[in-house]
Amino acid sequence: MRRIRTVSGAVGVVVAALALTACTVSTTTIVRPAGSGTATPGSPGSSARASASASPSPTGPLVTITPGSGTAAVDPSKGITVTAAQGTLKNVAVTTAGDPVTGTYGTGRTSWHSTYALDVSQSYTVTATAASATGATTTKTAQFRTLTPKATVTAEIFEGYQETYGVGMPIILTFNQPITDKAAVEQSIQLKTSKRVVGAWYWDGNETLDFRPEDFWPADTTVSFTGHFNGVLAGPGLYGYHTLTQTFTIGQSVIAVASTQTHRTQIYVNGKLKYNWPISSGKPGDATPDGSYLTIEKENPVRMIGPGYNLLVPWSVRFTFSGDYYHDAYWSVNQQGFENVSHGCINLAPADAEAYYKLAVPGDPITISGSPRPGTWDNGWTEWFLTWNQLINGSALHEAVVAGPTGSTFVRESALSPNKAKAPLGTAAAGNNLD
Repeated sequence: MRRIRTVSGAVGVVVAALALTACTVSTTTIVRPAGSGTATPGSPGSSARASASASPSPTGPLVTITPGSGTAAVDPSKGITVTAAQGTLKNVAVTTAGDPVTGTYGTGRTSWHSTYALDVSQSYTVTATAASATGATTTKTAQFRTLTPKATVTAEIFEGYQETYGVGMPIILTFNQPITDKAAVEQSIQLKTSKRVVGAWYWDGNETLDFRPEDFWPADTTVSFTGHFNGVLAGPGLYGYHTLTQTFTIGQSVIAVASTQTHRTQIYVNGKLKYNWPISSGKPGDATPDGSYLTIEKENPVRMIGPGYNLLVPWSVRFTFSGDYYHDAYWSVNQQGFENVSHGCINLAPADAEAYYKLAVPGDPITISGSPRPGTWDNGWTEWFLTWNQLINGSALHEAVVAGPTGSTFVRESALSPNKAKAPLGTAAAGNNLD
């Protein structure tokens, strides 16, 4: 894994929400217009799998269900396919004790395929009804069971249930095994957002997957995440075996902008300048690194130990893993606004540090500029070091994600409207981690 995700403090608590559905459901397929649903995992059929078909009456349609009735050890990543010859499908229903199964009809309703992979080690009953042009109907039922994998992979999400995060917060997923089929994992994820959001998935190595919006999240957005990982073939013989869900909130916009040259920081709340404080940043040789960071955690006080010091520091808000903070520095008030004397942190007057501490939640953007020292990738949540093109290229699908109240879809970047957001309040500036 690329970084330690678990952090201490009053905020930034890691919550791994692994939701296993364990009730019996009988689900009628959800009909979506062609091209509007999420990507279908796997191919519609396989010559190695059995099919259940019904002989039509003289005017009735021929219905075929794959996998066929009685099939065992079915590959769950292939899903379910139903076809109708000499007629159209009227209804497809799937009953299982596992996760509910939805699907999409093909053009002309002559075919149907499940949207996501099936659960591993699970039994399914599929009932399909088709009608001919004369009104004659055929109903077919198939029962089968999916395989029990020898190797499995699990995922954890950083965000906590109904917790609140800043407008820069990425969705952070960590897998316990390296992922080979990254595209299949991306396709298995569905996002619902109370406000329209455009973003992209980004792989940082083989075990960490992030979602970052193109621009900062809209304030006061509710985000619902569902990872349909159960049954996804993530690598050779490696299957997901649980469905991961989480709901959290993006709160108000709190954005800090600091200049190591002017020795001041501005704090913007919901797009308006709230504070303009004097600061002291890192002294020569200990310069505060440039870049657009995010608040990680906060604590009052934090014990800080370094060359020549060991003290408890009040009102401390962390933004790098190596230990850079916005914090109370009562000992350097006379230098704040004039001189850089810290060991890399942003020194504030006590009242200013307290005010920022009380505003901050994990994921609030902090931009440092004017430093001779560039920022380092992964020293903190550095997803905003990436340009939009870099973010898109970090996706296995190389496509953007458009999310809203009804769900998310993958779209080509070229199909998006031009971006009009401006730094530092709407988005992060390109190349922000360089001097």
